[in-house]
Amino acid sequence: MSHAHNNGVVAGHFRETETYKVNRLGGMEDWLLFYTLEGEGYCQTPGVEKRLRAGELVLLRKDVPHTYGTAKGQSWHFMWSHFRRLPETSLLPAEDVLICRLPVGSLQRRVLRGFKTLLLDFRTQGALWQELCNNQLSGLLLLMAEQLADRLDPRVSHTIRLLSAQMKEPVQIEELAARVGLSASRLSHLFKAETGRSIIDTLNNMRVEQAVLLMKHAGRTATEAAYDVGFHSYNHFAALFRRQYGVSPTAIKREQ
Repeated sequence: MSHAHNNGVVAGHFRETETYKVNRLGGMEDWLLFYTLEGEGYCQTPGVEKRLRAGELVLLRKDVPHTYGTAKGQSWHFMWSHFRRLPETSLLPAEDVLICRLPVGSLQRRVLRGFKTLLLDFRTQGALWQELCNNQLSGLLLLMAEQLADRLDPRVSHTIRLLSAQMKEPVQIEELAARVGLSASRLSHLFKAETGRSIIDTLNNMRVEQAVLLMKHAGRTATEAAYDVGFHSYNHFAALFRRQYGVSPTAIKREQ
């Protein structure tokens, strides 16, 4: 059966047993996005069967014949949304079923928040509910596109996100390593091999770049910006700044 939605977006949150199965041999007129929370599902398209596992965003393209449901011997706890084509789909590989495995941690939590907000807007049906739903879907598709385009080892990408989230705090390599499932020495080696820089150098570059933005757009002095981004020594900040930009922080400030 073709699945058409004249009003644009439909969303839901299901927990299904192994008897759950949906057959659409004629495909759909819209796209379908899944996010599995627990258990396992499956999706069959002509000649291909893929498993849908916890922590995965899965996109099923329009017009593709398919069957999906709960994997044998499993339960399947998932959130889903049907939607009309959005511009962000053009950023994704043109596969019938696209699976994006998300690293455990902040990115999975972000996707879950996005789906919960989407579901709330869909159920509330306020004056601009379709626009709000499309906004959440666009964000989820952009995250998916970014993850699929990321050529770094997922543990290195996760470490970079952790550094961004904790930019002002002192970095503890052992703590970062534990959160991505590696030893401190293994993470340090892998990070340098993947990015060409150490974890500390990467964090300091992030801090300096953020300080520049604060000076240019938030009216902060060089000293204020240095402390805002987590430096405890202005001289250390100034030395790193000069190495990165070839001038002093106050020279950047004077350009305003």
